[in-house]
Amino acid sequence: MTLVEKKLVQKQREDLLTGCEAVAHAVMLADVDVIAAYPIRPYTEVMDAVSKLIADGKFEAEYIIAEGEHSQFEIVKHASAVGARVFAGSSGTGWMYAMEALAVTASDRLPVVALVGNRALDDPGAFGVEHNDALAVRDLGWLLVWAATAQEALDTTLLLYRIAEDPQVMFPAALAMDGGFLTHSQHMVRIPSKELVNKFLPPYSLGDRRLHPDNPISIAPQANEDWVIEIRKQNAEATKQVPAVVNKAYKEFEEVFNRDLGNPWLEEYMMEDADVTILGMGTLAITAKAAVKRLRKRGLKVGVVRPKWFRPFPTELLKKILSPVGAVAVVDRDFAYGSPFYSGVLYSEIRSTLYGSRNRPTITNFIAGLGGREISIAEVIKMIEATYKAKEEGVDDYVQWVGVRE
Repeated sequence: MTLVEKKLVQKQREDLLTGCEAVAHAVMLADVDVIAAYPIRPYTEVMDAVSKLIADGKFEAEYIIAEGEHSQFEIVKHASAVGARVFAGSSGTGWMYAMEALAVTASDRLPVVALVGNRALDDPGAFGVEHNDALAVRDLGWLLVWAATAQEALDTTLLLYRIAEDPQVMFPAALAMDGGFLTHSQHMVRIPSKELVNKFLPPYSLGDRRLHPDNPISIAPQANEDWVIEIRKQNAEATKQVPAVVNKAYKEFEEVFNRDLGNPWLEEYMMEDADVTILGMGTLAITAKAAVKRLRKRGLKVGVVRPKWFRPFPTELLKKILSPVGAVAVVDRDFAYGSPFYSGVLYSEIRSTLYGSRNRPTITNFIAGLGGREISIAEVIKMIEATYKAKEEGVDDYVQWVGVRE
């Protein structure tokens, strides 16, 4: 590292930020051109923070207040198509209201970056966290990542612009954050300098795909049976290029910002000798780690795995880590009515991942924390104890809803 590079690294500062404020700072540092906003909690604070940065003269961008979430995502979709770096976001039913635009953005391969402040889907009305909103786009081509801290939220937002806009990728990307638990909780966050971000993040370019009067191209023509299946296959092949781009981007991030992010795909805790693993996404890992510490004192070899990326799914990596373990407790902060074993979404993905393993571990499923209800350390310990019991009894389709009043 040169003396100039060392000075740029030293220019990074720390501040107390919520998860939403951390994302707002990343949007500013990424020099986003067009932002479309429409309020729905718990995502709203990111747009409040962005608008304040603009009003204070720290950030220059086109800030458009839409009349609804559908228009909000149509705005950024079209802005992206003409060559603007964009940002939007939503939560819960707002994200669902934008579904038409979200689907088209992915199939058109436009690298929109969005925040999903995870919120329960109405009705009944609920502001608390559930993951079903973000998971609704899991099979459309959107890249999906869950953050667990405000620092991770800032870093991942910058990474998503770098990854989504890569010529080999060009898919939209969503950062999911547990509503309330991360969107509004404060953490100490290391904020990089603009010079370092410019070094890491190249200018946005669609190349010859940019929609412009001087570049007469067609976007989303009516193709029907003539070409649709070929386009689907092309997009499917493109998703296979994403993992290599992700690995490269994380490595470059660490080199530029002189900061170790760990494994890009997942976080492991006390997994070196674990015979039982508890696995879940988002802020659950904080509670799970505390529970595992207590169980370790009791002599139980328990570990934690927190997937960061959901799409693309880190199949081979999870298979390598989980196959040697005796049992895996999968915690879903979502529901999938009528699914195999009436289980959660993440559980089905893990079962599929481990299906071909020679020594497949026992896999249990716990649906918990819906509507924003807190998942306690005591509940996590009970989940792990139930998993040990399922392993001993050879039960392999164990699904339980946790914390439900009788």
